[in-house]
Amino acid sequence: MFQSRVSLKSLALLCRSLSTMLESGVSITKSFELAAKKMGDRRLQQSIRDIATELKSGMDVTSAMRKQGTYYPELLVNMVSVAEQSGGLPEVLKALAEHYDHLLQMRKNFTRLIAWPVFQFVVAILVIALMILILGLLASGQGGAPIDVLGLGLSGPSGAMIWLTCTFGSIFALFVAYQIMDRLIGGKQYFHSLFLKIPVLGGCMRSFAIARFSWAFALTQQAGMNILDSLDASLKATGNGAFIREIPRVNGAVNDGEHLTDALAETRLFSDEYIHMVNVGETSGTVPETLERLSPRFQEDAQRSLATLAAVLGWLVWALVAAFIIFVVFRIAFWYLGILNDALNNI
Repeated sequence: MFQSRVSLKSLALLCRSLSTMLESGVSITKSFELAAKKMGDRRLQQSIRDIATELKSGMDVTSAMRKQGTYYPELLVNMVSVAEQSGGLPEVLKALAEHYDHLLQMRKNFTRLIAWPVFQFVVAILVIALMILILGLLASGQGGAPIDVLGLGLSGPSGAMIWLTCTFGSIFALFVAYQIMDRLIGGKQYFHSLFLKIPVLGGCMRSFAIARFSWAFALTQQAGMNILDSLDASLKATGNGAFIREIPRVNGAVNDGEHLTDALAETRLFSDEYIHMVNVGETSGTVPETLERLSPRFQEDAQRSLATLAAVLGWLVWALVAAFIIFVVFRIAFWYLGILNDALNNI
């Protein structure tokens, strides 16, 4: 279940190298052998060499890739299969390279935008631990009762250590649990469907899914893939479990003779504006061309959604820090008032 997969950076480099060499007239087997030397990942190098060996024995590229299990993305394997049948492998590989470059850039942008809120959150946890430590040491040095800032019985070095262990340990446990569930089809579908209902986060995820669907559908249709396989590959390319869950319904509707517009609208995952665009393209018989032309716009929408999500997360972190500061101020104030009250009672 936790088998490693090739990175986006390596995918982009591999597809671009293969495309360039094939366009130059280099044989497919030699292209894979040369591409293996450019890869920095040893696992990927060996995989490419294995593919080259299979090609020498007469196997096609698609079958050789499938022998590598789930190491390569399903979209890549499906597109290579169509390209081999249509004879447009260099062009398809070039488009895939641009696609993976774009995904890599979006990931970098997300990391850049989310880095500050994450840093703030970590600093807030460390400040709380430092406050627990200092106030506990001050209280013990004066021979008084420990100051329990959080009301959780945490004070001094041991309290600070328990706080750090519980917070960072809980975050790590949640991350591991999510990764396990995300790799299970049912878990991914459940969580992604749930996330789509959350304001801002859901809009961001939907924008990215629609942008990827549009690109994949345009590419698969132009490569000559039949409509059902194209929809299957495009919905999987979204990487969103909620969209992937709708594959049987969409394919079933199209197979029963429904218009693509109606089949997508029934999922309730696509915006009304998007459905209208698909309807216009379907009426004129230019859905792939329409989606390809509008794909940059969808990607821009996704980037704006990502920036909005990062901004909202930043404000949430600030709000949590501010709320904690107010809470601590009142806790300390009441602690001192308690001391003053005890002193007055003893007079």
